[in-house]
Amino acid sequence: MANRAVLLEQFRLLLIAIGFFTRIPVPSQINVDSDSLNHASRYFGVVGTLVGAIAALVMWLVSLVMPMSVAIVMAMFTSVILTGGFHEDGLADTADGFGGGWSVADKLSIMKDSRIGSYGAIALVLVLLLKFCLLTELALYDPVSALGALVLAHTLSRVIAASLIYTETYVRDEGKSKPLANQQSFHDLLILVISGMLLVLLISPTAMLTFIICGFIIRTMLCFCFRRQIGGYTGDTLGAAQQVSELAIYMLLLVGRTNGA
Repeated sequence: MANRAVLLEQFRLLLIAIGFFTRIPVPSQINVDSDSLNHASRYFGVVGTLVGAIAALVMWLVSLVMPMSVAIVMAMFTSVILTGGFHEDGLADTADGFGGGWSVADKLSIMKDSRIGSYGAIALVLVLLLKFCLLTELALYDPVSALGALVLAHTLSRVIAASLIYTETYVRDEGKSKPLANQQSFHDLLILVISGMLLVLLISPTAMLTFIICGFIIRTMLCFCFRRQIGGYTGDTLGAAQQVSELAIYMLLLVGRTNGA
């Protein structure tokens, strides 16, 4: 009975993570409070695996009847639909705040504004364009590589972004539209990291060390940037961290392919 209760609680936390980060329907009776949301951060990487797998499935199905370029756009479109553009919105707000604000207060105020500015629009266009180019180049080497890249990048990028909660300071008391996981225990962090590493082992065991080192470097750079700009993180910067990390992982995979790894 005790084991069953533990499993049910973990399943509840997974459903909370899915409901928080995606538009996938979850049972309405799932009780969500701040403590549960904090613990649900352990499964943010698993949510990325789910989103990446669905996007990869769409890419594969479309590629059977249409050119790969169209399949890649449809896969990107699918991921945006599944998440409601949650991370892209964070990227745009972060770009507007960091680009348009002088003081920390100004930057946080701009990031709370629901309207998109020039910095946000430029960031979105360039990130989506670069994402398309990277996936297209990976598909030229091997279409299966692009499918695997989608799953891996969506997972690891969320692991990196969510791990910021453990060490960084949350600098806003209220969110724009949703509550935010703003505390993370070491146990939550451990499960989060393991979920990402298990996927790396399944896809490319020989690249494990490379992904660990590069993931640490990406995370360190993001922490440095956010601390310098606003002294910590907000929900928007976590979205930006996910988008930047996703791009970095595609780049890493493409470099590996280019060099015959």
